[in-house]
Amino acid sequence: MTRQITMLAGIDLDRASSMPLYLQLYESIRSAILSGQLEAGIRLPSTRDFAASLGVSRNTVASAFEQLFAEGYITGKVGAGTYVAQIDNATASSPSFAQPDSTQLPCNLSQRGMKMLALRETIFRYRHDPVRAFRPGVPALDRFPVEIWSKLMAQHWRYAQPDLLSYGDPCGYRPLRECIAEYLRLSRAMRCKAEQVIIVSGSQQALDITARVLLDPGDAAWMEDPGYIGARNVFLSAGIDLVPIPIDEQGLNLEVGKLKCPDAKLAYITPSHQFPLGYTMSLARRLELLRWARQSGSWIIEDDYDSEYRYQSQPLAALQGLDDSGRAIYMGTFSKVLFPALRLGYLVVPPELVDVFAAARAVCDRHSPLFEQAVLTDFITEGHFNRHLRRMRVLYAQRQAALVGAAQPLKRWLKVPPCQTGMHLIGWLPEGVDDRAVSGQLALQGIIAPPLSAYRLEPSRQAGLVLGYAAFDTKAIADAIEQTIPILKEIVENLSSPNSQDPSYFSATDALLSAS
Repeated sequence: MTRQITMLAGIDLDRASSMPLYLQLYESIRSAILSGQLEAGIRLPSTRDFAASLGVSRNTVASAFEQLFAEGYITGKVGAGTYVAQIDNATASSPSFAQPDSTQLPCNLSQRGMKMLALRETIFRYRHDPVRAFRPGVPALDRFPVEIWSKLMAQHWRYAQPDLLSYGDPCGYRPLRECIAEYLRLSRAMRCKAEQVIIVSGSQQALDITARVLLDPGDAAWMEDPGYIGARNVFLSAGIDLVPIPIDEQGLNLEVGKLKCPDAKLAYITPSHQFPLGYTMSLARRLELLRWARQSGSWIIEDDYDSEYRYQSQPLAALQGLDDSGRAIYMGTFSKVLFPALRLGYLVVPPELVDVFAAARAVCDRHSPLFEQAVLTDFITEGHFNRHLRRMRVLYAQRQAALVGAAQPLKRWLKVPPCQTGMHLIGWLPEGVDDRAVSGQLALQGIIAPPLSAYRLEPSRQAGLVLGYAAFDTKAIADAIEQTIPILKEIVENLSSPNSQDPSYFSATDALLSAS
């Protein structure tokens, strides 16, 4: 017979503490599980009952449960409740990334170390998770041509050249840099030479190097809002003063940026496919942004993370190709077009910055692995890269259509409009619904759907979920949507505003969608 607790003894939430309530609750439940106070198989109260007994919001309990579920301490199924999971000693002794008590912090951390520690919740959120619907940012790993890649790798090892076994150029393997420069000139209308290409270990290192080279602690930087969490974390850990700039259907709203902080040192943008909203920056905005950078002496980071996947036209020309003053720094990655574990990306920097970026690259970790760079060069020059891209464009268009179609039964609670580019869609929730609570409840059922609010620096009434589709076949998408329907129905109807049945309930979202 299943045992169920009505209340957990020993939970004492301190509302005066700097630690968020949901993390305090997480720590209390986790400690009870690890100490044996809560045994495997015990059924926990519902989030509603737990919240009522503690005098906190249901969102607080849902967020604590989400973290416990992600780390394997609890489990559950729709309609069957939430239970303490069976854990072994290895699991029990694994480190926690929850907010520690100030007395338990490591001694003598630098200010930058403290900033990094404060960001660990977003950094480690999916560190051990399998790739489950609808995790964004993951390509179709099951469709990567592993046999071709393995053959190329074997060839290089069979006839290993001494140059590939020694130290390499910090800027990267020269043949690969030449391939990338040619590819960008042809596909993105960029003005660049191989000498301007710096090979890095993915977009995070590209951002970190750029922040080290161009920004000092206390400098201001424009940040898209909502925007890429990885970029936000890099800048915050470097002590940068982020200035959130709203996004509209033309991209970054420069007028707001100029009013808020006209002399920002840098602007971070995703102009070809704004992350996460999906807008494309208009030509007028691009030219205006370049004029601002030239006049203010500021820098632009153009993050072109997945614009290869455009379904109704060819990939768009890069903003860098319009730059005649050397203020734009372009970054790309192979994580989205090939596979994340490759850990290869690149920067294209103005000629006068090549030496300093090369020096910074050498300081970080000397250079990226040479064999992988050589294999990637062959993969590109032999035509496999372009063929793979063509196949993935067709596949991702089909998977996006499958998601949009499967989500139709959810339209009363979640609107999922299509987009002509990218690897994810936004599912728009009715105004008044807490997307973090929705995301937390979905996570308890093994569905990853990050809340749109998590990507924001400033609060907004626009609530939604970020739904990746590239990594999942049509059956996985349909199954996840089927699981989502009863969860959304219950949560939205319980957490929505009193006017949830009013025709204007979706008015803000409808206006946003029609503008796009």
